[in-house]
Amino acid sequence: MSNLAFSYQDTLIEAGCDEAGRGCLAGPVFAAAVILDPKMDLSELNDSKKLSAKKREELREIIEEGAVAWAVAQLSPAEIDKHNILQASFLAMHRALDQLTITPELLLIDGNRFRPYKEIPHHCMIKGDGRFLSIAAASILAKTHRDEYMLQQAEKYPEYGWSSNKGYPTKAHRAAIAQFGATPLHRKSFRLLPEAEQKKLSFED
Repeated sequence: MSNLAFSYQDTLIEAGCDEAGRGCLAGPVFAAAVILDPKMDLSELNDSKKLSAKKREELREIIEEGAVAWAVAQLSPAEIDKHNILQASFLAMHRALDQLTITPELLLIDGNRFRPYKEIPHHCMIKGDGRFLSIAAASILAKTHRDEYMLQQAEKYPEYGWSSNKGYPTKAHRAAIAQFGATPLHRKSFRLLPEAEQKKLSFED
């Protein structure tokens, strides 16, 4: 049985929200919003970072089939550069909430900050993906959908190792940027390389 709490309270419809990809050098930031059904078997649900890729995929299927409502959204690298990554994460959550087929009455947000969404009250939960099932479910959907996207892009840009690093700042990823330059999926506002080298980068269109 999971040791995560099902809900923060018992009267309002709750949606858990989380994002994936904030710390990446390349690719969109993804976010998910999930309203869970209490009848679901969530015994194996946990923070996505503590689960294997295989287990995340299994749980994604359970969540998508059994949740009362769920949605996943993204903001592109260009939008991240325009808004900054923190605001882009909030906007991605807003886009996911926009797509829910049921309007939640309370939002549980992973992290310590959020931009209010419409008139719906929210609670920010530090390490919420390890505390509440709905946030853990959102973390799994955001992570698996983003990983799937980056695996597709890895076929187009095989030099950067996205099939394994998913766009995160590994040593090999930075070395590939230094050797092959930046792609349209790289975030121009991020420190991709040391400053002197980054100034010389050209970004493909």
